[in-house]
Amino acid sequence: MKPILFIDRDGTLVKEPVDFQIDSLDKLDFMPGVFSWLGRICREFDYYLVMVTNQDGLGTPSFPEENFREPHNILLKALKAEGIEFDEILIDRSLPSEKLPTRKPGTAMVKHLLNGNFDVTNSFVIGDRETDELFAANIGCRAIRFGSNAIKPGNLTAFSWEEVYNILKPKRIASICRKTNETDVTVSINLDGNGQSTINTGIGFFDHMLEQLAKHSGIDMDIICKGDLQVDEHHTIEDVGLALGETLKQAIGNKVGIARYGFALPMDESKALVMIDFSGRPYLVFKGNFSREYVGQMPTEMVKHFFYSLTYSASITLHIDFDGENDHHKVEAIFKGFAHCLSSAIKQEGTNIPSTKGIL
Repeated sequence: MKPILFIDRDGTLVKEPVDFQIDSLDKLDFMPGVFSWLGRICREFDYYLVMVTNQDGLGTPSFPEENFREPHNILLKALKAEGIEFDEILIDRSLPSEKLPTRKPGTAMVKHLLNGNFDVTNSFVIGDRETDELFAANIGCRAIRFGSNAIKPGNLTAFSWEEVYNILKPKRIASICRKTNETDVTVSINLDGNGQSTINTGIGFFDHMLEQLAKHSGIDMDIICKGDLQVDEHHTIEDVGLALGETLKQAIGNKVGIARYGFALPMDESKALVMIDFSGRPYLVFKGNFSREYVGQMPTEMVKHFFYSLTYSASITLHIDFDGENDHHKVEAIFKGFAHCLSSAIKQEGTNIPSTKGIL
């Protein structure tokens, strides 16, 4: 089901004149950024777009409607030319003193949209007045108070259409808690972060590699694992890989607009070629050899197994080909190469699923 974007007109799409009446073209002045950012919202997000407004600036019994028709039609034509077209336009011209249920914050005017055919919980009302916030509360959705401080705690405030866009932009975050008899793993990530991390697996070199992964991918990561290290490192590294892969899969969502592919990286005398595809088909190719059994407390054989676990839980195709002399450098080149590869692949570049199949 689609969510709905209810947008008030005066004070939100266009500047509201002193007399509250847009009854001539010289009073029609669009809010800065509305074409650019509302246009992006229409192109990139799947909302049912509804203009819902009370009578101000649209004609009342005291102000004949014909005085307002031309400015309103010019407004709609200008928005449509930029790809902004409302699915419905709902106007109530009653006077405040009449207190009709069709007048915001009453919901009678939108009752037909609240019948279970739309995702009301994830819908928004965007408006510049307290009545818009009350309207959202009566509907059961969230309000974005435009150009002013929020009245009710918990509501959102936007001082520009760019801020509205950033509020509505889907957050690519995910968290996983994975608990077994062998490990207790918690992983939280934000694909659109800045590479901040909190890592604690009890394996120092593995922590260092995961920190490199966060730093060089730009993905915020919190990874905490309490594992049966008194047995060995296998369960901890495997289960972190499984949990991290699952959070990547959840956070990337439907993959709309991602670059999908992504990296060769040198590390002193070592090098790693890493290639990724968010294909939905788990597959790992891992080519290269280590000369040491351990780097720090991390078994080198577990490097492949970590990426195997991650690959299959994330449903990605991953090719890793590495060479060099120093095993520390080899492992670091692999993790950094994977990080940069991941950063390229998750980057949002458009509004379509990058596949001729139409699904990934």
